[in-house]
Amino acid sequence: MATVMLSAPLEARGAPAHGQARGQPQTGLEVIALSIRTQDGKRHDYRVELAKTPEQQAHGMMFRTRMAPRTGMLFPMTPAREAGFWMRNTLIPLDLLFIGADGRVRNIAAMAVPHSESLLLSDGPVAAVLELAGGEAARIGVKPGDRVEW
Repeated sequence: MATVMLSAPLEARGAPAHGQARGQPQTGLEVIALSIRTQDGKRHDYRVELAKTPEQQAHGMMFRTRMAPRTGMLFPMTPAREAGFWMRNTLIPLDLLFIGADGRVRNIAAMAVPHSESLLLSDGPVAAVLELAGGEAARIGVKPGDRVEW
């Protein structure tokens, strides 16, 4: 199983993203529009940072002390693969939405505990993982099967 870890992939544990100081939040990522369509027909719009490179994905949301409303971070995975994330060096709770190649939410790891090294696993291969502020998935009522578009 190819594994990507929140804040540090297995192959890059402890390595800061290119141009980032160790122990500091990552900055300068491309920001894109993203929407989640829930089963009740509502559309929820976000501005998310795009973590494209292995270095950007390794640093992820580490060392951040807050998230602005309606923001997040998207980790695209090409090709789609099974993924596992952890919360090492992540200071705030997060919701992780594991998104299949069809753009639908496969599973959700809600309110991931800061600093935890427990694995949060995808339910099969995913094309992306979306990180939102902890509690956001419950707030908007997102569930497996809902569509994510970017």
